[in-house]
Amino acid sequence: MIPTEGVRVWLATGYTDMRCGFPSLALRVQEVLKHNPLSGNLFCFRGKSGNLLKCIWHDGQGACLYTKRLERGRFIWPAVEGGAVTISPAQLSYLLSGIDWRNPQETWRPARVG
Repeated sequence: MIPTEGVRVWLATGYTDMRCGFPSLALRVQEVLKHNPLSGNLFCFRGKSGNLLKCIWHDGQGACLYTKRLERGRFIWPAVEGGAVTISPAQLSYLLSGIDWRNPQETWRPARVG
């Protein structure tokens, strides 16, 4: 289960080699993003093809690695290279569902008559 309350969510901009496991991704968080991978924050990485996402999180007891692959479409990702962008847990929910988290649209449906 991915945490949502009290956790900051960071997206590593650019793309990442998806052969990496927790140790390699944690090193990237530390060296490139300049954050502590054991801080309790959630760090997300996207593969070059755009349909694979990996998130790492340390819960205080151990390391968690979450992977998701979209069957259709691509994860919407920031275009900036070599940094990190923070998003809200609600935006993470959109991201994991394959929805554009930058500008989610509420749809209006007419009420049924009769």
